Amino acid sequence: MYCRAQFDSRLASTTTTVSLSPSMCGRVSSPIASQSCAASSASFWNQKYRSLSFSSALRSLRCSAPRWSHGVNWKSPGSLRAQVRSAVPVMERFRRRIATIASEHPFKGVLTSLPKPGGGEYGKFYSLPALNDPRIDHLPYSIRILLESAIRNCDNFQVAKDDVEKIVDWENTSPKQVEIPFKPARVLLQDFTGVPAVVDLASMRDAMENLGNDPKKINPLVPVDLVVDHSVQVDVARSANAVQANMELEFQRNRERFAFLKWGSSAFHNMLVVPPGSGIVHQVNLEYLGRVVFNTDGILYPDSVVGTDSHTTMIDGLGVAGWGVGGIEAEAAMLGQPMSMVLPGVVGFKLSGKLRDGVTATDLVLTVTQMLRKHGVVGKFVEFYGEGMAELSLADRATIANMSPEYGATMGFFPVDHVTLQYLKLTGRSDETVSIIEAYLRANKMFVDYNEPQQEKAYSSYLQLDLADVEPCVSGPKRPHDRVPLKDMKADWHACLNKNVGFKGFAVPKEEQNKVAKFTFHGLPAELKHGSVVIAAITSCTNTSNPSVMLGAGLVAKKACELGLEVKPWIKTSLAPGSGVVTKYLLQSELQKYLNQQGFHIVGYGCTTCIGNSGELDETVASAISENDIIAAAVLSGNRNFEGRVHSLTRANYLASPPLVVAYALTGTVDIDFEKEPIGTGKDGKSVYFKDIWPSNEEIAQVVLSSVLPDMFKSTYAAITKGNPMWNQLSVPASTLYSWDPNSTYIHEPPYFKNITVEPPGPHGVKDAYCLVNFGDSITTDHISPAGSIHKDSPAAKYLLERGVNHKDFNSYGSRRGNDEVMARGTFANIRIVNKLLRGEVGPETIHIPTGEKLHVYDAAMRYKTAGQDTIVLAGAEYGSGSSRDWAAKGPMLLGVKAVIAKSFERIHRSNLVGMGIIPLCFNPGEDADTLGLTGHERYSIDLPSKISEIRPGQDVTVTTSTGKSFTCTVRFDTEAELAYFDHGGILPFIIRNLNEE
Repeated sequence: MYCRAQFDSRLASTTTTVSLSPSMCGRVSSPIASQSCAASSASFWNQKYRSLSFSSALRSLRCSAPRWSHGVNWKSPGSLRAQVRSAVPVMERFRRRIATIASEHPFKGVLTSLPKPGGGEYGKFYSLPALNDPRIDHLPYSIRILLESAIRNCDNFQVAKDDVEKIVDWENTSPKQVEIPFKPARVLLQDFTGVPAVVDLASMRDAMENLGNDPKKINPLVPVDLVVDHSVQVDVARSANAVQANMELEFQRNRERFAFLKWGSSAFHNMLVVPPGSGIVHQVNLEYLGRVVFNTDGILYPDSVVGTDSHTTMIDGLGVAGWGVGGIEAEAAMLGQPMSMVLPGVVGFKLSGKLRDGVTATDLVLTVTQMLRKHGVVGKFVEFYGEGMAELSLADRATIANMSPEYGATMGFFPVDHVTLQYLKLTGRSDETVSIIEAYLRANKMFVDYNEPQQEKAYSSYLQLDLADVEPCVSGPKRPHDRVPLKDMKADWHACLNKNVGFKGFAVPKEEQNKVAKFTFHGLPAELKHGSVVIAAITSCTNTSNPSVMLGAGLVAKKACELGLEVKPWIKTSLAPGSGVVTKYLLQSELQKYLNQQGFHIVGYGCTTCIGNSGELDETVASAISENDIIAAAVLSGNRNFEGRVHSLTRANYLASPPLVVAYALTGTVDIDFEKEPIGTGKDGKSVYFKDIWPSNEEIAQVVLSSVLPDMFKSTYAAITKGNPMWNQLSVPASTLYSWDPNSTYIHEPPYFKNITVEPPGPHGVKDAYCLVNFGDSITTDHISPAGSIHKDSPAAKYLLERGVNHKDFNSYGSRRGNDEVMARGTFANIRIVNKLLRGEVGPETIHIPTGEKLHVYDAAMRYKTAGQDTIVLAGAEYGSGSSRDWAAKGPMLLGVKAVIAKSFERIHRSNLVGMGIIPLCFNPGEDADTLGLTGHERYSIDLPSKISEIRPGQDVTVTTSTGKSFTCTVRFDTEAELAYFDHGGILPFIIRNLNEE
């Protein structure tokens, strides 16, 4: 088998010292060598290495052995046996090496005691200062976390001393794109991505059983927290009963999914499931789950986390290193695999000054997002520092960190300082816990004390922002980084109406720009124009963690009520707090009643509108929009506003602070100049202007101080895992293997591992493939695999209707991610997707090249598969941007896509493609499908070597077409580990075969 047997054969032809597990030693044709190796280290390896990383072993060979090939026929057992027999003396040296590792940690000399002030010790830790290396003093704090992890986990097998040196020498190594392993302390899931992750784990257990092995080997080895927060929809709004009504509907739709997750919480060890109705995953992570510092068996180390939601980065505001990965990578991390990552560059972002009055954290984050997007930070860390840090609350920092995916960074990191410690106390962490955190981080040079002189850190590049320069703004109408100063909003809106269709254009003819659609709303006369607001939602983790903007929204509502202003009844208003704490401080401040008066009743505790769970618009409103082709607007306090994401009928979507969401709801349109035009008429008949309802920073600060109290956090989280009556009543079997229901339309056994063999399939090229779809720039994961509603005419709808599911019970694509049949049909099903094969027509269809027929993408893909024909995808820049959605890679794989050729890829999506066995290829700089004259009607062959030994990370390959064109692309297998995954058909088959050998 490749992951072990090929490795063994490599050892036979090199004298490089590496470490082996007993199962490897067992392959040696010498009873003495085999028995002594196993006897000396079996206990150690069984405890420490329940999962084996081939890529780590490979690193130890890299210096002196030819990469990947020793002239061995990897599929020939005879050849393997012959070479292994010749290696007995070498194996004996390896045995002695294992014995050394078993008794000594390579960095045991820096294991240091952390004393308690009153005597005794908190525990021990691997001390960075004890290394006595002056280079460490210049390392960014975010890189120090990677360094500590490498030192603590160093075993010269999964993590080598050479990896530690690479990180210490970061200033020289980071520009070279070197590979390092990283072991996060824990994994974070939400239910949209958590359900498919647990489905994969359950089916991997079946695969282990089918291979005749112990299915319990598939089990998380690090803490896994799963928060159910993505399933609630805004079905009921503007009602005092909205929370209960929406939760009842949530359970009706998702009972099967929730029962499956509840089964998983008991079937898998080390997995905590936080039930529905508790809050948004990232806010729960910030307020409750985040440890900042772990103490495991007396060893202290920094908290770090990878999550299946791209906004896992919100925890970076707490000084915890965390970022989003695909569900596929997260599953590997759960199972003990070190993450293989490229040592990142770090952009130093210096903050100075103070925000002006009337400027919110949302305005700041939209400004930072635009700056960093322009600077270019894809694949990098961003680390914030400077005297301006003292002016930013922890919630403000978390707001900036949350938006890392929108500016493209792996994470936006705020090192721990006094502000962090104050927040930990506010949110109910004990004094002793906070003392340990401070003592450990100070001792290990990971704490920033702005009262002390600051030593300059080395950064890859630098940016600077004076907070006083930030002005009120929004972003839109289709992307989060298209920032619009509030004072320019009206002019920008009219420019968007005039411009050609694109990210900043709708191409509305001049004569139709003032069109009015009149209708009757529940007996009342109503009208809509271009730019009319039909959804106003305070939602998503970006802002609902931040008391200043949430209470600011309450103050805007209060002032509006007092002046006699009211939100039009046909605007769908909603408030979805990130945790129960928000409700408590809104009630404590007595501001919730004013929000209720303006229609912003609490609708649930979850992501709602930001992920497309907006619920339906009133039929009269929907008809007015559709029949008159109105460009209706949504204004939300979320982090994503891609077209088609919030709601299929809102073509203009703007991100704004919660106070601005209330203000735009009151005006009823985005077509307004807040500085010059009144927002309405007060009860005294006088015009009311924006400045009349906008609170000062001092007003907001006073309410925050009096309303946000530590006991609120303590009482909320004391009961968070106890669930609610609906959750507690779910009955699930206690079983190791999941009992799949073939009739289920929510949970379905996926096909990935059903026919898995012990031998890996090997690499594959592409021969005479058709182009399934041809895209331009900025195709998001939401375009590829939408999370929102299932269109009534889609292949997924047909599948559900055939199985007796009524349209009203379709639920969303996101909620059905546990069913591969639905998700395959939902791939490339976004109603706003633009496929060049359709020559300008918008929608989820394509051209079946052999017949010229226009078909749904799924139907065309099935025709190709039935005929035994491979397919590829052509794309532009930033392919796969947006959410870290593993179904955006799983779906294309199930459709038969073998490769994606793009100008560039979003980091997580490229990794997910590799994880599913799809080849990511990049055009050469300056080239794309258009410049090369490719129409997508050609057939494509990719000249990838058939032997894994002949493939290198980042090598060039030739692509030829049936029309005689030939061009060069770069293969985006970025690490040696990714090549190993590709050879196995993906990362999860790699793990199954790996564990099967133990």
